[in-house]
Amino acid sequence: MTAPTKPRTRGPGRTTREDWLHSALDVLVSDGVDSVKVLTLAERLDCARSSFYWYFKNRSELLDALLDHWQATNTRALIEAANRPAETINMALGNLYSSWTAEGAFDTQLDFAIRDWARRSGTVRRALDISDAARIDAIAGMFTRYGYPAHEADVRGRIVYFTQIGYATLDQRESWETRIARSRDYLYCMTGVRPTDTEAAQLIDQTRQMIAKPADRPR
Repeated sequence: MTAPTKPRTRGPGRTTREDWLHSALDVLVSDGVDSVKVLTLAERLDCARSSFYWYFKNRSELLDALLDHWQATNTRALIEAANRPAETINMALGNLYSSWTAEGAFDTQLDFAIRDWARRSGTVRRALDISDAARIDAIAGMFTRYGYPAHEADVRGRIVYFTQIGYATLDQRESWETRIARSRDYLYCMTGVRPTDTEAAQLIDQTRQMIAKPADRPR
């Protein structure tokens, strides 16, 4: 599923499916799932509610589409990053962090919105549990490829995943220079392998590229 495009400026004329989906994603992130209503979205898009039904049978179908989009972006981004070829485990972990924070492939605020939604819906809770398990398995698999025993790879995968999710939740608002200064030690603590100058420089360069392109960050 391709990422929805931003709504175009329009009057009451017909909208696209991507317009409705993008607007629903914005409302989900900013106000929660209870605010994702056809009337609310129609007002945001300045169009008639009837145009919604060209693309969705009902609100439930729209909510299913939001879940599909989340799976196709956030979960896929982490799994693909964890499976990206790299020369060393430190470089592989750097690639993972880059996808998580630097490349904009992972939408942190959307992940928070889905987790909040899961508190209200058993269906979404099950989808979230499956997604979390798939992400952890992918990260554990990354460690396994570099020779870590399966039981250790599983624990390291969980540490990496839980640490990053918790870090984002705390929203400590650290400066990027502070993060960069800690990058070498983060690699070592997560992998148990002292990073070389080349490995540390790669992670630092990836981080600086993100700083230089703020528009590409996750929302």
